[in-house]
Amino acid sequence: MERSLNELLIQEFSEEAASTRQVLERVPEEKLSWAPHEKSMTLGQLALHIAILPDRLTEYFSELTRNAPDVPLPEAESAAQILTELEQSEAAVMEKIEEWSEEELMAEWKMVEQEQTLLSGTRYYMIRSILLNHWYHHRGQLTVYLRLLDIPVPAVYGSSADEKSL
Repeated sequence: MERSLNELLIQEFSEEAASTRQVLERVPEEKLSWAPHEKSMTLGQLALHIAILPDRLTEYFSELTRNAPDVPLPEAESAAQILTELEQSEAAVMEKIEEWSEEELMAEWKMVEQEQTLLSGTRYYMIRSILLNHWYHHRGQLTVYLRLLDIPVPAVYGSSADEKSL
């Protein structure tokens, strides 16, 4: 049975959201302002960015031409806020992906700045590249933060040094 692009994106997003939740659940509230380096985001900024990124980018891709964004990086006020934002983000992404047709997913999307195209590709490609791969990148950063804070790292793609995968 052939699966639609929507179904493929939803499956991948659902599975990755579960892994992301496991990592975000480990974020210690008392360390939200901690950063591993002066050039790095704080733990609270990175965790909140990971939680809201899918929703914000899905919304960003809703129009076929968008100006380059300003990306604010507020720091989470609590661990509960991070998980609440992730839950809202998950619901919004699922709804949006379900409503896009194959034609809309394959439509040409572009990011511009002062009429110059910075990025372009199909909406599907941008979701895979800028939303999902970008999300995984930041989740990987967060596992390094956890390791540096001596917090057990969950098994994401197989076992970690702290957890065996099932």
